[in-house]
Amino acid sequence: MRRARLRLGGGTPAAPGLTQIVPVREIDGAWYEVAEEWAAVSPLTGRYWPLEGAVLAAPSDPRVILGMAHNGSAADRAIPRQAFMKSARSAIGSGEPIRIVPGHGNVVAEAELAVVIGVHCRNVSAREAAEVIAGFTIGNDVTATDQIALDEKMIQSKSGDGFTPLGPWLVSDLDPDSVPLELFVNGELRCQGDTDRLAWNIAEQIEYLSEYMTLGPGDVILTGSPETASPIKPGDTVRAALDGIGILENPVIAL
Repeated sequence: MRRARLRLGGGTPAAPGLTQIVPVREIDGAWYEVAEEWAAVSPLTGRYWPLEGAVLAAPSDPRVILGMAHNGSAADRAIPRQAFMKSARSAIGSGEPIRIVPGHGNVVAEAELAVVIGVHCRNVSAREAAEVIAGFTIGNDVTATDQIALDEKMIQSKSGDGFTPLGPWLVSDLDPDSVPLELFVNGELRCQGDTDRLAWNIAEQIEYLSEYMTLGPGDVILTGSPETASPIKPGDTVRAALDGIGILENPVIAL
């Protein structure tokens, strides 16, 4: 089953304008609006739209975006686990622009599996982790790498406008521990990876993060870049592809 957030009102991802965003689920070849976005079982409102031609927003409007640092390969397991936070305002959907500030140095795109939490939870064990997941989507953890040395908390490097593309939708029927990823820039395949290379798997990440904070419906975890990072610049088009989910594509522009 796919979940999404549908953009109504004539706007486009590149120029959203005055739009309404509604939570939907795919049922019988159409997007049906649900009354309660994160409920496991939600009544339908009666409104629905065809799949073809639908304009989708980011599949979640998170209050918290977390990312796992030092998680790109099995060797990173020797390093203590560490996370970082990104501004929730950095989340965008497929088709919306990544905005780079000239003069801020090198910027890279990172294709990752993103986990969206479905319930309020704290101190979740790895064994229980699957119970708190609403679904999986594609994430692009855009990073201004030259800013990391200037700010050890990585706020400057991680929270730019459009620095967290998510989409195009959520899926639930996915084995998160073995998902092939590809990153393309201007149609050229730049790198490939697989979540089976991550030092800490998804269940372990949820266990670790929920030890330190409450997670809630819609919150996002960027699970790590298994050698799937490539430099980007204004004028580029970035496409992240994950088996079992789809394609997340975003233009890059100068702010």
